[in-house]
Amino acid sequence: MDLKSGYPFWAVSNGLMHAFPPLQQDLRCDVLVVGGGISGALIANELSAHGHDVALIEQRDIGWGSTAASTALLQYEIDTHLIDLAQQYGEPAAVMAYRACAEAIGDLRAVAGDFRGVDCQPMQSLYYASKRRHRAVLQEEYALRLRHGFDVRWLDADAVREGYGIEAPGAILSALAARVDPYQLTYRLLMRLQKRGCPVHDRTVLHTLEPTTRGVTATTPEGVRIRSRHVVLATGYAGQQWLKQRVARNRSSYAFITDPIDPAELGPLADTMVWESARPYLYMRSTGDHRLLVGGEDDTVDIPARRDGRVASKTGTLLKQVAKLFPHLPLRPAFSWGGTFAETHDGLPFFGPHPQWGARVLFAMAYGGNGITYSMIGAGLLRARIERRRHPLEGLFGFARVT
Repeated sequence: MDLKSGYPFWAVSNGLMHAFPPLQQDLRCDVLVVGGGISGALIANELSAHGHDVALIEQRDIGWGSTAASTALLQYEIDTHLIDLAQQYGEPAAVMAYRACAEAIGDLRAVAGDFRGVDCQPMQSLYYASKRRHRAVLQEEYALRLRHGFDVRWLDADAVREGYGIEAPGAILSALAARVDPYQLTYRLLMRLQKRGCPVHDRTVLHTLEPTTRGVTATTPEGVRIRSRHVVLATGYAGQQWLKQRVARNRSSYAFITDPIDPAELGPLADTMVWESARPYLYMRSTGDHRLLVGGEDDTVDIPARRDGRVASKTGTLLKQVAKLFPHLPLRPAFSWGGTFAETHDGLPFFGPHPQWGARVLFAMAYGGNGITYSMIGAGLLRARIERRRHPLEGLFGFARVT
């Protein structure tokens, strides 16, 4: 499955950081993680750190799937508003999901703190009303978050203009957010796991899975077998290929990154990510070397050749949108790309077993606008499942809500 188009910045700037060998002989382990992107790396790291014998395989080079195309905004703010989640699942469950995402940002920063060069830095998040009629919804959202202790401020039109130069009827400013280089972090995690004796194999394709009540046998097209007690399918947006049930819709999103910009010209964008209430939404954030990363223009295209042909025009549209907001910025796109992402009906992920495969095959579907944050939560949720412990989010983030 071709998950990206164009030239994703992370893979271009970092290059092929390390060569992992393809799997060529049979293997046994406690947990086989399938997927060498940021989700698989975080899950493998979590399990290995708590004493599980883990192996990981990836069909491409490590990090070369959707991780290479990720814009990596680390937010607790789910694409579905807290007020809307509360209507669907009740206020306690909705708040629990948002709090888990908030805690995950701290957990991600702790994981990334072991490595240099991954550009994991704290930021703020400005969520502004794109239209006047959106103001009331955002004010209601702000009030509910504030009531539950989230560190947020309401900015009126004058404050948004004075602080950020944006003409908007209002905005929520969240103190908690962060950024990261997801490609670099993926490699650093898996290189460390390999050094500690964890088998990591890229260019290794999963062909078949044979689960029983006691374990799972995975087979490659070459006939190599991996026997494990559990398998975690962290295959990103290709994960739906393993399910008969359709649990998400694949879409495409587009992004570009500029040449470095003088920090004085970036101003508040240097430490504040910005996104809007319109759907699909425009979003942007800076990098450690003072570039501006811009994304949006989502569409329903899920055909790689058609997505390839749209990268240039989508980049042009994004460029015009940002130039309208910030006409003073020297916006010179250095690289642009498109990538697959998936949306669930409620904006929540899926972690855990599906009835089709039984208890030993676990899915990690960190779908939505803050997939890396979800992956951090999912790492703990799946570890709890493997260790036969209850997790407070296993119902809300599991397949039971759609089966």
